[in-house]
Amino acid sequence: MQKPYKMNLKVIAFDADDTLFVNEPYFQETEEKFCGLMSDYLSHQGISQELFKIEIDNLKIYGYGIKAYILSMIEAAMKISNNTIPVEVIEKIIEYGKELLEKPIELLDGVEETLQTLHGKYKLVVATKGDLLDQRRKLHNSGLGQYFHHIEVMSDKQERDYSDLMKRLEIQPEEFFMIGNSLKSDVLPVLALGGHAVHIPFHTTWAHERIDFKVEHENFYTFEKITNVLKILS
Repeated sequence: MQKPYKMNLKVIAFDADDTLFVNEPYFQETEEKFCGLMSDYLSHQGISQELFKIEIDNLKIYGYGIKAYILSMIEAAMKISNNTIPVEVIEKIIEYGKELLEKPIELLDGVEETLQTLHGKYKLVVATKGDLLDQRRKLHNSGLGQYFHHIEVMSDKQERDYSDLMKRLEIQPEEFFMIGNSLKSDVLPVLALGGHAVHIPFHTTWAHERIDFKVEHENFYTFEKITNVLKILS
């Protein structure tokens, strides 16, 4: 297994949602409530499928995050009800969204220990998708902000997004190490650029972030716990 002196790393980047703290389960709870709210119009499965389709269609317009999700729920409710949805239901959807924005921050096991160990040895950054205001709020409330040199809230996580980030950090791809729970967003683009990536699986993953093939690459690692990265980084 490679050691950092062979990898010549300068920057360790962390995804935020479901890597540093809990996120996707809150969205799933909200979707369950939304499906219950719309149950007079369509089956649970039908509502979920329609909402997911609208979310994906809206990514290019709204991007990622809770505010985009609220708008997609409202649009789905209008479509499912054939534009007959009562205003009270729209108000309820907005209420669900605000509840999401006010969820407490639940750090995942081993996160702070890992950051404490790596802090000062590497430049630590957050590289995450979502709404800028919401992500900054969550990082502030998490108490983890002190460990990070740079916070990057990205509109997407494609190769060009990572390439732009590396240019801003003034590093080469081989000096960049990404840690995250999504193979699609946190691993594949970084490997394609020549960087290093670790996958820390979370017990649930948004359908849009799933892939159906095995990742094999000399710069790729997968660990069950985030503290395991210290075996190759400390």
